[in-house]
Formats: sequence, C-alpha cells, structure tokens
Amino acid sequence: MQDRLVTGHIFNIQKYSVHDGPGIRTILFFKGCPLHCRWCSNPESQSAQNELAFNSTRCLTHKACGTCADICPNQAISFSQQEGFPVIERKKCHASLCRERCSSVCHAGALKIFGKYITVEEALREVEKDAVFYQRSSGGLTVSGGEPCFQPEFLLALLSEAERRYLDTAMETCGQAPYEVLRGAAAHLNTLIFDIKHTDASLHKAYTGVENSLILENIKKLCAEFRDLPILLRTPVIPGFNDSEDAIRELCAFVAALPGKNISYELLAYHRLGTQKYQQLGRDYRMGDIKLDNVLMTRLKNFALVQLGERFVA
Repeated sequence: MQDRLVTGHIFNIQKYSVHDGPGIRTILFFKGCPLHCRWCSNPESQSAQNELAFNSTRCLTHKACGTCADICPNQAISFSQQEGFPVIERKKCHASLCRERCSSVCHAGALKIFGKYITVEEALREVEKDAVFYQRSSGGLTVSGGEPCFQPEFLLALLSEAERRYLDTAMETCGQAPYEVLRGAAAHLNTLIFDIKHTDASLHKAYTGVENSLILENIKKLCAEFRDLPILLRTPVIPGFNDSEDAIRELCAFVAALPGKNISYELLAYHRLGTQKYQQLGRDYRMGDIKLDNVLMTRLKNFALVQLGERFVA
C-alpha cells in the first residue's frame, strides 16, 4: 500500500508504443538525466525541474492576446516589438513554482510546462487502461526518460507495484546510476534495454557530459547476475562520434564478452526528431545540420552482424 503513494516526476506518458520492449506498451517518461547527450531527442527530459516551452506556430501574439505576460508573477515574459511573440527570460522563469499559470491561460496551446508529479497509483491507473492490448500482444509498461534510475524511490516502488499487479515491465536506461539501484530495478523487470554509446571514455564525456566507466561496469555486473533476464543493448549511431567500423568493432567486442543467455545488440540510426523542442526551450541544438550516411549505416549493421551473429538484431 505504501508503494502506491510514492510520488515521481515525469514529463510524458506515451501509449501504443511498439519499439520499446515486446508487444504494445505504455511508456512512462521520467524527468531528469545525468547525461546531456548532444543528440538527445527529448531535451525536456534532461533537467530535473519543470520547464516552460514556447511554440511560436500556435501563438496569437500580443495583438490578439498577451495574457501570459500579464499573469506571470516574476515578469519573466515580455513581447518582442517586431513580431509580437513572447520573449521568455529563462533565469526569471520558475516553472516548478508557478502552478502552470502562463500555460493555463494560453488557450492557443503555445505555452506548455514539461513536468508533472504523479503517484505510483496514478501512474499505474493510467497504464492499466490499456491492459487488453498488453494481454493480446505480450506488452506492458516501459519506464524511460530521462533516466528512470535518477528517481530511485519512485522507480523501485513503481516496478514493485507493477509486478504485484502482474504487469510486464521493461526499462530503458543509460546505466549511469549506482549499481544497487539498477540491481533493485532488474529484480522486477521482464526486459532491460541498456544504451551503450562508446567504449572510449574521453569521447563519451565530450558528447554526453560524463565518462563511461560506471556504465560499462554496470552492464557487466547486470549480465553476470541476471543471466536469464532478456537484455537488449542499443547503440545510437551518431555522425562524428561513433559512426566508424573501429568504434562499432570495440562495442561488438564488449558485447560478445558479456555473460548471459538472452543478450542482444542493436544499432539505431541517428535522427533529428525533437530538434524543434530545443528552440521551444530556448536552447541550441549542438549537432547542427549534420546527417547520417544511410549507406554507411547499412555497412555498419552488416559489420556488426558478422561480429556478433545471433546476438545482433538486424
């Protein structure tokens, strides 16, 4: 009963996903992440605080509205004279404290707060609405982020209660967390999806903000301790970072050496989905206009297949 009252901080609940674990799944996205990957397609996940996003394509401008600036208690919103769009002073904006005042009066939906607090009971009540789809497809709940292990109390309470209700559970993690948290989560999981981005510590730090020794050590420990747990290792192939045979060779060698019966490996192609959210949050997208060579991606997949055989997901 106590687990049901534990509160967590999320930014989205996505239904009918078929790419984040077996079957049809509902994904609960946790707020906050220890990594700040340059290519992150969910920049709203990185901060542990609520954040205000502005979508200019929906704004009516101050000529027809202007209510958001009037209601802001911190005078964080003004209007540009030329275009009439809101200008948000991020240092003055306290989205976590304002109870969504500005977004609640924005009837056009141009302003949105990323982040809300939810109890385990509230989360699972939403997840269980689609139980019939899970039964027919062997699907269930996937926790993602951000990083689920960034909120260990909520994560473990949620997974424990989900297991008690016979829900299939999966977790997507970057692995930058204390092993005991990952270990506690794995004990309640039916599937673990684990990102490994590079074997080189300095390159990993340059592109994500942290080096990778803890991440690689954690996956070794998990594979050794939970030998029957299906573990999918994923590498996003990022131009200029790990899009080379040398980088993939090292990653494949790491995967090949892992113990466990149900380990698989997948390469994910870099994409630019989510770049508009950087603008909405007042940030720069650090990957610029770079694109992944599709021919190179095919070659890297074939290379990984040769290296890993049945462990590689083509």
